[in-house]
Amino acid sequence: MFDARFRTAVDKAVSPAGQALRRTGLSPDHLTATGILMSIPAGWAIATGRLVIGLILLIASAVPDLFDGSLARASGRSSHRGAFFDSVGDRVSDTVVLAGFAWYAQDRFGHHAALIPLAVLGVSQLVSYIRAKADTLGIDAKGGLMERGERVVVLCFALKFPADMLWLLWVIVVLSFLTAAQRFVKVWRQADRPPAPIPVEPTAVVLRWRAWREERAGREATWWARAPRGPGSSANGGLPFLSGSRRPGSGAAGSRWHERRLARRERFPDEANVGSGTISVNGTVSVSGTVSVGGTGSSTGPEHVQDLRRAEIHDEARARRRSEPKGQSAG
Repeated sequence: MFDARFRTAVDKAVSPAGQALRRTGLSPDHLTATGILMSIPAGWAIATGRLVIGLILLIASAVPDLFDGSLARASGRSSHRGAFFDSVGDRVSDTVVLAGFAWYAQDRFGHHAALIPLAVLGVSQLVSYIRAKADTLGIDAKGGLMERGERVVVLCFALKFPADMLWLLWVIVVLSFLTAAQRFVKVWRQADRPPAPIPVEPTAVVLRWRAWREERAGREATWWARAPRGPGSSANGGLPFLSGSRRPGSGAAGSRWHERRLARRERFPDEANVGSGTISVNGTVSVSGTVSVGGTGSSTGPEHVQDLRRAEIHDEARARRRSEPKGQSAG
């Protein structure tokens, strides 16, 4: 209850203390370990009946647990390891202190009075376990009437008023059971919903493969936009992923291929009259009409002109053979 309502105000109040502790060079783990060590003499003092000393040591063991979070935020050392150590340290401190209460209650009150502090220990562990298990499932299980902060406060009152110790311990037991029930119902309702998708970070291999694929796609997209290459120039245009390629344009064979290409360009200019139409490299191809090359009316080179010229010569030869007399063609 205190954690849900006053956590923000408490964090703001202890934030300056966290900044001051950061300058001392202490780490949050040091404070957690200090709280665990202080709980051991506190449990011994309570068990031996030195309740005033036990009260002071109990408060002293709870103070480091109050400042370790602010120190972790101020120093930027918040981590899963620190949270795990803090949670385990709280369970150890509770066990030692309540064991001291059980020893003292049995000595003073008798009649199995030690079972009441042991019941407090058991139900407090149940409350903590429900929250820990819910956190592993990604479900919020905070809140309740009797959390650790409230439990420490009531234990301090029990040490201050030893005559009412058993009644105060019964209050902790009852409210802790209610807290466990509240958290159980809260988790039960949230667990009925479909789990949220967990984002998966791509591995280093996947990231390198994506970068290589994007780089290759970009290079292939700009391949045909490059300027024409001269004799002896590299066929890959300086691209490293095509080095050693056997494409035309590399070595002596590439030079001969380039010479033949230039010869075809000289023999068949970019524009030539064929039949009743006009063939244009960057224009419109029409033979007794309009023929679109490449779907846009544009051609990519003289090879298309040569193909059209051959087709026209073939059609003319067929027409002459059909028009000649049979006897003349046989002779």
